[in-house]
Amino acid sequence: MERFEAAALTHMLVVADVEVSRDWYVGVLDASVYAEYGGTSVVLDLLGNWLLLVTGGEPSPDKPTVTLAAPDDPDRVSGQLIFRVDDCAATWELLTARGAEFLTPPVDRGGEIRAFFRDPDGHLFEISQLT
Repeated sequence: MERFEAAALTHMLVVADVEVSRDWYVGVLDASVYAEYGGTSVVLDLLGNWLLLVTGGEPSPDKPTVTLAAPDDPDRVSGQLIFRVDDCAATWELLTARGAEFLTPPVDRGGEIRAFFRDPDGHLFEISQLT
């Protein structure tokens, strides 16, 4: 049986404003800009991973029933990105100082300490420290 192979994995997030989101990811999470396309998308390198930020869009011939849209309710989440960190409290302080808005300070859940924050469009992120 043949194996599935690909050259890279890119995570895509739909955002309302590519420039605002680009600046937030670069300023808060130290992402670097790899490429930008016509004001509607930007490819970031985030911790060695590709992150594609795109503005919304209507269905197209190759996805005839799919509309791309930024989250309309940040409290309804179908996915998130999780960052494993060595020191949750120190990372919380750093990201808070850079403008990240956390839902709560870090919480010790026994086995891990974690805290959640959102990007400008409401996409959910977690920092997590194993204890």
